[in-house]
Amino acid sequence: MKISDRKHWEDFWHEKNNLSTVYSNSDRIIRNLEKVIDLKNKKILEVGAGTGRDSFPLAIAGAKIFQLDYSVQSLKIMQQVAKSEKIPVKILGGDTFKLPFKDETFDIVFHQGLLEHFREKEASELLKENIRVLKKGGYILVDVPQRYHIYTIVKHFLIAINKWFAGWEREFSFRELKLLLKSFDLKIIHSYGEWMYPSLFYRAFREVFRKFGILLPLYPTTIKPITNLRKKIRDYFRDKPITINSSLSFGIISKKI
Repeated sequence: MKISDRKHWEDFWHEKNNLSTVYSNSDRIIRNLEKVIDLKNKKILEVGAGTGRDSFPLAIAGAKIFQLDYSVQSLKIMQQVAKSEKIPVKILGGDTFKLPFKDETFDIVFHQGLLEHFREKEASELLKENIRVLKKGGYILVDVPQRYHIYTIVKHFLIAINKWFAGWEREFSFRELKLLLKSFDLKIIHSYGEWMYPSLFYRAFREVFRKFGILLPLYPTTIKPITNLRKKIRDYFRDKPITINSSLSFGIISKKI
């Protein structure tokens, strides 16, 4: 049975140790959290933080940030960023299934690109542990890959031939994730999705060329009027059902009641 294990992530973050080669999630985590809560002085945990790209902006906004990952390479990357950018965060190595915190410690717990690497039983245990360390009235944000996307087809083909960077991964429909969160008596507060930029086709095209030693720009050369128009279209449809159900990834923010 294929799995996603620590070695996959050590290898991945060893290769991606230069953040200039890693695509940004833009500002989608901070932008959506700010829609439901004032971040200043809030105690926030990012689980499976990777590069910390989603939680560093929260620290800059005044939150008290804890970044947790089990990959040594990931921890090194976050330490380098925190030091070079002088961003005050607490970086910890730890097990997502046995978080090193007391019950009801955090105002917000979130993860992006984590839950999909676990099968149903493990995913439920992961969420239970998230909820345990979350204060009553606190928020949990879960951001996962969308099932109904060409990305899913490509991903499962690569998994089948043992070429997927994470070893194994699944995906969720919006309805499936919503029902899963509700099963823990969480109240759904907000959901979001947005179409990716650059496109999946450009990213795949760039990766193929990289394998042959040709490094294309992280973002393609653009024609400003066309780029601006595409951005306006993406912004207009952002967080609408059509986008949530067709974007590569989507997220749900729910509240512990």
